[in-house]
Amino acid sequence: MTPIWRVFKQWLPVLLIGIFPALIFGQDTGFLNLDPVVGSESLSKSLNVVVLLGSIGFIPFFLMSTTSFLRTVIVLSMIRQAIGTQQAPPNMVITGLALFLTIFIMTPVLQQVNQLAIEPYSRGEITQVQAFERGAKPFKAFMLKHTREKDLQLFIRYSQAPAPATYNDISIFVLIPSFIISELRAAFQIGFVLFIPFIVIDLIVSNVLLSLGMFMLSPAMISLPFKILLFVLADGWNLIIQGLLVSYQ
Repeated sequence: MTPIWRVFKQWLPVLLIGIFPALIFGQDTGFLNLDPVVGSESLSKSLNVVVLLGSIGFIPFFLMSTTSFLRTVIVLSMIRQAIGTQQAPPNMVITGLALFLTIFIMTPVLQQVNQLAIEPYSRGEITQVQAFERGAKPFKAFMLKHTREKDLQLFIRYSQAPAPATYNDISIFVLIPSFIISELRAAFQIGFVLFIPFIVIDLIVSNVLLSLGMFMLSPAMISLPFKILLFVLADGWNLIIQGLLVSYQ
């Protein structure tokens, strides 16, 4: 059994029970509350299996919207655009690196889900609904930690729902979009800083070519080797990954 398959097999139950069902079924949203249905005896086991299998299709959506994947993949894509290498590294490499960084960053959260929800549910100590509710709490805590209060207030104000008394009372359908725009803001802030040194190189190369009268020579083609050299000498990948990891501490 390969290491990748071992990791996938270990965390697949966490993804199935801890992410999608925990976020949807474990929340009282007022307009989408399926707890009575899931917890009732009338719902057969076969229908439970169908619900769980159907939730597999939503795993990529919740992977992007409730974890560190969004910020990570945007920053890695921006550094490629800043250097100007176009398809190097390719999209598959960037997505794979972002995925494994997400697993690394989210490991404490996944361990909490496994300890609070997966293991007790596997031993038959708690019901399915209780497992859903417990599995949602670590993800909510992670998103609340990295969500700006201004973004939360925006969606709370326009949700036309009573203001929550505490952070634990915030609906998941308010928290997820707030977390997403907070992550987008953080990713673009990091991307702005990453673009500055490479823009300086482009300006220097453009001024040199202009002063030499080489109007037909592309500045982007001449500056590309210098930008790659700067990135390699500065150990850019190490610095970027370190910055992403520190941003989630």
